[in-house]
Amino acid sequence: MKAPSISRDGVSRRKFLATTSALGAASVLAVPRTAAAEPPPEITKIRLLHVPAICFAPQYLAEDLLHMEGFSEIEYVEITDNTGYRALADGRADLTQSTAPYLVVGMDAAPGVIALAGVHAGCYELFVHQKISTIKDLKGKRAVVTSVPSAEYVFLSSILAYAGLDPSKDIEWVIAGTSAEAMQVFVEGKADAFLGFAPQPQELRARQVGRVILNTSQDRPWAQYFCCLFSARQNFVKEYPVATKRVLRAILKAADICAQDPERVARYLVKKGFEPRYEIALDVLKSLPYRRWRETQPEDTLRFHALRLHEVGMIKSNPQKIISQGTDWRFLNELKKELKA
Repeated sequence: MKAPSISRDGVSRRKFLATTSALGAASVLAVPRTAAAEPPPEITKIRLLHVPAICFAPQYLAEDLLHMEGFSEIEYVEITDNTGYRALADGRADLTQSTAPYLVVGMDAAPGVIALAGVHAGCYELFVHQKISTIKDLKGKRAVVTSVPSAEYVFLSSILAYAGLDPSKDIEWVIAGTSAEAMQVFVEGKADAFLGFAPQPQELRARQVGRVILNTSQDRPWAQYFCCLFSARQNFVKEYPVATKRVLRAILKAADICAQDPERVARYLVKKGFEPRYEIALDVLKSLPYRRWRETQPEDTLRFHALRLHEVGMIKSNPQKIISQGTDWRFLNELKKELKA
């Protein structure tokens, strides 16, 4: 891998893991014999996203495993917000984790991205101020988001739709420029609701601001669906199927590391500067079910959100069209057998 640098087009190359991994991933989770018998990847360079979010830990941890899978160069494309779908659709990156409802909206608007697997549930918590006890109580209230559309706007819209509210009519949307600014708007009482994304919920609890009326890692039906799915450019999957499977294997094994040893992962995130507070990183990692990919069908997640968003007119495609055009589970199914999921 090349030395860390920032290219002219804004792509950052970072060596997230040293030759001897901080987590010992290469020795703990060696590439199985099945992978060794496979053809080498069709290409040796891939582009993943670098998103400022703790829950993306599998992508941060995967580099040693990716090298073992036959990739000699991994680029991490910097983005400042949770817009992974657009980064894939416009060709800036090849694969990444994506927020499930936002992925559905992207698939409806601009086909060209394929969902490959679920990664974990959780991440989002809905904070409100006093006198609001249920989702239905948000009717006529103000909810702050970074933009319309945005990942948190779409996710909250799906939540509202499930409760029988119309996101376009029943909520006053307050727009803030960045995620940090959106949280500050809520802290200052200028909005009644805020859908926090890890580690924001941990920060709000530490500051004793607001209270949670929905935790997507604990409360049904949200807890039974994936928050994030791993997805790829459609052309990448079509042209490089061996590479696609090898990347996905590295990501899923990295997710297993997060589940097996969150303390070591938290120390790694702090060491590499992804999160300066060890306690916050550990709290997030322990709260997210990173082994969920072994247990839950990701298609159910897409169907659930597509139904909600279709009901309120946010997407035109029905759930079956989203699933038939925007998914490819063959690699996941093969890897579940190989990794004994």
